[in-house]
Amino acid sequence: MLATLERIELLDQADQLSKMVLESEIVEHYQICLYKMQTNKETQRKINRFVNLKELYEEVQRFGKYHPDYKRVMSQIRDYKREMDLDPLVAEFKLAENDLQALLDEISLLIGGAVSKHIKVPTGNPFFDSGHGSGCGGGGSCGCG
Repeated sequence: MLATLERIELLDQADQLSKMVLESEIVEHYQICLYKMQTNKETQRKINRFVNLKELYEEVQRFGKYHPDYKRVMSQIRDYKREMDLDPLVAEFKLAENDLQALLDEISLLIGGAVSKHIKVPTGNPFFDSGHGSGCGGGGSCGCG
């Protein structure tokens, strides 16, 4: 019975922590950047153009330089990706995403470290991974490529 009550208390505290994160300025900024990126027609045009070409790129990758469209597709994919990445709204979103990921990484490390310095906490951030001997690698994605 005691273990069940303790577990409920831990889950309640985790819920409070998640609410604090969701109400943070970092998450608010992330959500604003995501909304601006998703609702801007020009930004979405760039993202969709890149995503659509990615399908052809994957086909070309299977055949390599022997595919008839290899050079054209490889050149276009680089151009489209550069255009998408240089879009101010995509760049702003990626920075906001990195800030949010850094916050989540720090929280994970604090929780893991409170249990034991030997707990491995996946952060996807080499700074945290090498500095604390933890992490399995990972990473985030903005969903646009």
